Amino acid sequence: MTSSNAQDPPGAEASELKGLRILVVEDDWNLGTALKSLLQACGADVAGPVATTAEADRLLLEYTPDVAIVDIHLQGGELAYGLIDRLQDQRISVVVISGYSNLRPGKAPVFLQKPIVEEQLLAHLRPMAAKKTTR
Repeated sequence: MTSSNAQDPPGAEASELKGLRILVVEDDWNLGTALKSLLQACGADVAGPVATTAEADRLLLEYTPDVAIVDIHLQGGELAYGLIDRLQDQRISVVVISGYSNLRPGKAPVFLQKPIVEEQLLAHLRPMAAKKTTR
């Protein structure tokens, strides 16, 4: 992730993602925890990070996110395409992240290239949070 500081993201307010439930599926522990810190600093309720689709599926039994941030390449060479499809079938928005630029993210409308630019990620999440608060 690129930014000055994950605790003080540029242009972010502590409550701009308030009420948004986010699942982080990322096998790089440093990136996963940085994402979690950023999202929590913006007011989101965050589950994860988890490093495999099996761990994500276990979390989904007790946690229903509004959006999932999912890396395509997970622990042990596992690919997350099936998880992405299942999430979208459950009407959970998905933001796909990857260090590989030549991937097709399937049905997911949002694809962010690593290293993730925090402001780009937040720009995709803000409308989801706004829509949730107007329901």
